[in-house]
Amino acid sequence: MQWMDGHADVLLKMWKMPKQHSFYGPPSGLDVTYGRLREAHVALQAFAVFVPPTVPAAGRLAAALKQIDLFHEKIVAEGNKVFPVMSAEHVKQCTPDRIGALLCLEGADALQGDLSFLRLFHRLGVRQVGITWNHANEAADGIEEARGGGLTNFGRNLVRELKNLGMVADVSHLSVRGFWEVIDEPDLAVVASHSNCKKICPHIRNLDDEQIRALIAKDGLIGITFYPPFVKSESEVFLDDVLRHVEHVLELDGENHLCFGSDFDGIEQKVIGLEHAGRIVALREELLKRYPERLVKKWAWDNAERFYVKNLSKDGSDKNR
Repeated sequence: MQWMDGHADVLLKMWKMPKQHSFYGPPSGLDVTYGRLREAHVALQAFAVFVPPTVPAAGRLAAALKQIDLFHEKIVAEGNKVFPVMSAEHVKQCTPDRIGALLCLEGADALQGDLSFLRLFHRLGVRQVGITWNHANEAADGIEEARGGGLTNFGRNLVRELKNLGMVADVSHLSVRGFWEVIDEPDLAVVASHSNCKKICPHIRNLDDEQIRALIAKDGLIGITFYPPFVKSESEVFLDDVLRHVEHVLELDGENHLCFGSDFDGIEQKVIGLEHAGRIVALREELLKRYPERLVKKWAWDNAERFYVKNLSKDGSDKNR
């Protein structure tokens, strides 16, 4: 049974400390490595491009471009083992023997309020964009911004351009008001790549039931994530605690919209028993103990495959131009 992981910060670690973090190691300090993805039968891995807020505004574009260069030079150019997913046809070609890599921008900060940079990133292979990280940027307020504002004028134009380009909007980290403004944009593909259920764990980064139902109604995806503070409000978090979020999404009729977004390499705390990508095997085994294989297969792969085949352009070109 193959698997899709909707979010990991491999490129951030490789950019910050390239000598310590080799995707094709050993040795490697990464949670997500080629060997571990093979071990877990991962067929499609999302690679986030994240520019930390400590990077000065003038350096954000360069930081993002350097991470994209690492993606192409150090991951997809090494021995034809991993290939960039830029189209619906590419999604269909993903297997654990030749892993697809989906390039995603986490936060629109690197765009610096300029849609021409979005189009540039599209040409370099980016197919999904998180509108914000936790704080405000030129597009919107993040979930930790106290004023709780929504999309700016640039943010509204950004969302429309994502639709024109056939790109996916990611609402993880976005303010509540911004979330609803994105959801209200017609014919826009939307995911919450790494967010959990607020009903189970009342963290500000998690989604409430109304938001989850809205994602389902929009035919989007919600990626259950493994960062312990988003899973359970206690110091020790186990696999069973992750499964409580799975169960709650099912209670909201999300069977066909559930997937997983690990956030590996972007988190220091780990779920006990789910410490790196290779341990996805253990999660899959726990799911199979509780649910029929046909359902687990949906959440591991089928839901994500259907979503991206539907929403990425057939050949990787601008979808609506």
